[in-house]
Amino acid sequence: MAQAAAAEQEEVAHRFAKDQLKAFVERVERLEEEKKALSDDIRDVYAEAKGNGFDVKALRTVVKLRKQDVDERKEQEAILETYLHALGMLN
Repeated sequence: MAQAAAAEQEEVAHRFAKDQLKAFVERVERLEEEKKALSDDIRDVYAEAKGNGFDVKALRTVVKLRKQDVDERKEQEAILETYLHALGMLN
């Protein structure tokens, strides 16, 4: 009797783990679909900007810079300026 109860309890635990795993996989799949949709939307916005005469490469740089902390951006700009100066690329 105790052996049957233990087997049933093990089966319930196994089914719970299986259901939980399936739920995680399905959540990731939904998020991947949403990520693809967002990526497509972003690509469309850049295409629209390009169609209106904007430089997409410059826009991407602006978006990247706006994500950075002000101090981090200033540090990166100072490093870039140092490198450009060292290579004789500044006036």
